[in-house]
Amino acid sequence: MTRNPTVVLVHGAFANSASWSGVVAELQGDGIPVLAPPNPLRGLASDAAYIASVAARTEGPVILVGHSYGGAVITVAGTAANVVGLVYVAAYAPDEGESLGELQERYPLSSLVSNLVQQTYPGPAGEDAVEVTITAEAFPEIFAADLPADVTTVLAVSQGPLAASSFTEPASAAAWRTKPSWALVAGADRAINPEVERFGAERAGATVVEVAGASHAVAVSQPKAVADLIRAAVRATG
Repeated sequence: MTRNPTVVLVHGAFANSASWSGVVAELQGDGIPVLAPPNPLRGLASDAAYIASVAARTEGPVILVGHSYGGAVITVAGTAANVVGLVYVAAYAPDEGESLGELQERYPLSSLVSNLVQQTYPGPAGEDAVEVTITAEAFPEIFAADLPADVTTVLAVSQGPLAASSFTEPASAAAWRTKPSWALVAGADRAINPEVERFGAERAGATVVEVAGASHAVAVSQPKAVADLIRAAVRATG
């Protein structure tokens, strides 16, 4: 019996691994092995190196799934030898040498950019570094407009801050050039312009599905739709 690839779910900025809970339940219900490691959110190269190490120590083939900024992470980490596919969920899919800022600037910026709060934290050498979160007031509309208020309140206070340098750091590789990919476009995304998602998916030659009315938090609001796309990737690569 052929073993299914292990699905490694990589969350994006302003989120944590718990955002995949509904998707994990869907996949586990089908007997698909799944991991949802923390994404450090400290910079593209270091985050991708960590996720690549998770893939490398996982026995057998791996499908990397990235949400939002996690899409950039899997784009670089996906060069790991046992990665057999990439799934982008309301995500960035940069090219080699391209930063998220450059990718975003191809289209009108979303309202995310004007609703970020900057704070400092100790960098790796003790220097002051900058991280960003979404203002609590704007979070529901920008990140999760299709979720009830009691859910968005919890999501807003459990945000994972993203190192600001992640927007300007160029991707050192683009695994979608050599690995098959799938992409879900969130049609009502207000954190990433859906046109950015469509552009990246088309450029990668991904198999694309679009969920009309879905917010950026589509993995939380519509876990079955996300899991269905991942199942398609599992079937194609397993």
